[in-house]
Amino acid sequence: MDYSNEYLISEAKKAREHAYTPYSNFMVGAALVTESGKIYHGCNIENAGYTATNCAERTAFFRAVYDGEIKFSKIAVVGAPKGVEADLLTAPCGVCRQVMMEFCDPETFTIIMPDGKGGIIEILLKDLMPFGFGPDNLK
Repeated sequence: MDYSNEYLISEAKKAREHAYTPYSNFMVGAALVTESGKIYHGCNIENAGYTATNCAERTAFFRAVYDGEIKFSKIAVVGAPKGVEADLLTAPCGVCRQVMMEFCDPETFTIIMPDGKGGIIEILLKDLMPFGFGPDNLK
């Protein structure tokens, strides 16, 4: 199933509503699409020991992997401070990009984000993570 970018952003905004962000108040949501067309939602979950915080993107990936899904086609990511419309450019962090490299084909996996100006950015993982290190590097 091929979802529109606008639909996936709206799904990511729904996921954002579940964010736990008592420290930064910056709420992020993600909508991850499997190759079979299922959508997994994720939100960021903060922790007083900051390194134990989990991003929305990884939450979505880990939920999907737990359910046995390991092939993905795209993800929408939205974020903004609490109380602000989630239309800011919020790109995945380096750790999330590395998780994407583990499970996704960088030549085809797409990241979708609002651009902060009323538009949408659609970028391939290979362009967001040039020279990425993934499973193929270990062969």
